[in-house]
Amino acid sequence: MGLHEPNRGACDEWYTPPGILDAIGLKYDLDPCSPGPDHWVPATRIYTKENDGLSEPWIGRVFVNPPFGGRNGHVPWLRRFIEHGNGIAIVRAYTSAGWFHEYIPRAHAILFPKGKTKFIRPDGSVGGSPGSGIVILAMGVDCVTALRASNLGIFCLLATRCPGPATRNPTLDGWPGRGSGTAQTSRGGVL
Repeated sequence: MGLHEPNRGACDEWYTPPGILDAIGLKYDLDPCSPGPDHWVPATRIYTKENDGLSEPWIGRVFVNPPFGGRNGHVPWLRRFIEHGNGIAIVRAYTSAGWFHEYIPRAHAILFPKGKTKFIRPDGSVGGSPGSGIVILAMGVDCVTALRASNLGIFCLLATRCPGPATRNPTLDGWPGRGSGTAQTSRGGVL
């Protein structure tokens, strides 16, 4: 569940569009920010507001679309996601924010989706364009590989952050620039 920045609508609770989940194509062990058991995130286990997913243990591959309430309400979720190190997360693409520069470079890969993501309201209707774009983060080889293959937008491999030799994967280890301190785009350019 994501509570995205205020808008002119009557609702400030927004869910990840199923198309993003379908394009990434992963199943998750946990959704720690779920709106409930009937939601479409393919997760074996969920935590809702009642469980307080930040205080519960996180296991396996996670999907995190955190509540964005308050000025930096999503930051504790982002911190926990980075520390957990296995999954996919969605946050605002506030590239000038201090938290962005503190946490986003710690991800293994990021993707800036094409256009503005239209999130889903609790009643199932599609919201309008939000005031800012999003960035999708990947942690772990399987998640990085799936995010790259999603073709949702501009993919950037953060080369110095990718899993090391213990988790070798030809789709990551063979890329030019790996380990050189550069970020690699899905089109082969170095950022």
